[in-house]
Amino acid sequence: MTLDLLRLKAERVAKGLSQDEMARKMGWKTRTPYAKRENGIVNIGADELVKMASILGYSKNELGIFFTTTVPKKERL
Repeated sequence: MTLDLLRLKAERVAKGLSQDEMARKMGWKTRTPYAKRENGIVNIGADELVKMASILGYSKNELGIFFTTTVPKKERL
């Protein structure tokens, strides 16, 4: 399974939050740490994902929406 960063961004945008607002809610002083995670430059830790999901209105039990199952091209039929 792979973290779907486009879904994370879509949920943030749907909630009307900017990267700056998400960063502040995460406890960061600037948007840079959040932007780097949303853009895949820095990996998102499990605790960070739980906090991001909570900010976006999702519980721990609903984290599955932020993941996608990826099958390598050579294994697809």
